[in-house]
Amino acid sequence: MERTGHDAPDRMTRRRRPGELAIYLEVGEKRVFAGAIDWPAWARSGRDDGAALEALFAYAPRFARALKGTRLGFEVPRDPSALRVVERLPGTATTDFGAPDVPPSADAEPLRETELRRFATLFRACWRAFDRAEEAAGNVELTKGPRGGGRDLQKIVDHVLGSDEGYLSMIGAKAPRGGPDGRTDRVRRAVLGALEVAVREGVPPGPRGGKRWTPRYFVRRSAWHALDHAWEIEDRTPAPMSAASVQGLRP
Repeated sequence: MERTGHDAPDRMTRRRRPGELAIYLEVGEKRVFAGAIDWPAWARSGRDDGAALEALFAYAPRFARALKGTRLGFEVPRDPSALRVVERLPGTATTDFGAPDVPPSADAEPLRETELRRFATLFRACWRAFDRAEEAAGNVELTKGPRGGGRDLQKIVDHVLGSDEGYLSMIGAKAPRGGPDGRTDRVRRAVLGALEVAVREGVPPGPRGGKRWTPRYFVRRSAWHALDHAWEIEDRTPAPMSAASVQGLRP
């Protein structure tokens, strides 16, 4: 059974055979996101349903490497048939722009204390993946996109931190103040602290009825964003040249 729209989650739709993974699709006019309901941060996009699911499956080994050492228990699916679509959601302009924007109905479920610890571990794993990618890039200039676009490394770092500072407001928290020194640690502490408060005290209403996120969706969006840019940095970091190659470039 596959659900559409924003119906409350039916637990029968999430009862899966061993090895199956519940997937939701966020369908825009130009782009579709496929995301794993039980594994926030693991979401990829494509031009249509099939391409999005194919991309999600292709990135499963990279997601597993990001979680290595966490004991969270993620297992790479053996084949694409393990990805079981249980919900389809209408996308937005943000979907088409290139970012997920619509929470699956499962994200409305209350978040238990044990899950809070799990999500904190997930956050730290995604941040480590980002830090490793940043460190590996070092002082090397990142390759440009097919049209010559793409942020440089420091701008990517600033973008991820700035986005998290903005995401905090979506669960009723404020971005920490301070200068550039220690900004990364401040923002990450604020993210974990705000998540804990949101789980234990609830998310306050938005000003004038403005949009808010559930704690689950806060994790899903923020962790995906960090990991997505970690992979971008990895993909845009030039491979080191061998001594023979360098010699061949010399006049």
